[in-house]
Amino acid sequence: MQKTLVRESRTEEALPERSNRSQSDRPDDAARQILETIFRHERDGLIRFLKGRVGPELACDMAQEVFLRAATSPQLSSLVNPRGFLFCIARNLLIDGARRQQCRVVTLPLNEARDAHCAAEQEHDLEASDLIDCLDRALTQLPERTRTIFVMHRFDEMAYRDIRCALGISMAAVEYHMMKALSHIRIALGETV
Repeated sequence: MQKTLVRESRTEEALPERSNRSQSDRPDDAARQILETIFRHERDGLIRFLKGRVGPELACDMAQEVFLRAATSPQLSSLVNPRGFLFCIARNLLIDGARRQQCRVVTLPLNEARDAHCAAEQEHDLEASDLIDCLDRALTQLPERTRTIFVMHRFDEMAYRDIRCALGISMAAVEYHMMKALSHIRIALGETV
């Protein structure tokens, strides 16, 4: 009975090719037969090799990828060491997978309490410092009386009538010096902004 099986397999191999195939298809058929033979002989060993490195759930998928790459390789028809060829492809796939794992970007869900948008404090501090410097320069350019009235009103928070009493000047003079100071400062700050 064993001889019959051998003869049947030989007769299948000895079957003539279909007449509608051209000569250019024959190398593809030879490569396909080589791949089928390699697949039958090396599949289990390759899967065992991959199971030890990526686990049983990924081993079959990676073995399929190995045979897919082997099938598209131009070296397939001239292999001297098919087992070494497959294991070389498998090692390269493992290396590529390890590289992808190292470069993989991990995304985390947004936590509103932790990741809330915050203002650019350092930038705001720099802008405020620049504005204060500009204001100081503008104040030093004002006449003494105008600067004094402006500082008393804006920084010391004195009302116009209190400034009038403190300096012994009219209310119109206080208003005049304040308008003059505000105009000058507006122009000075407008140039920097």
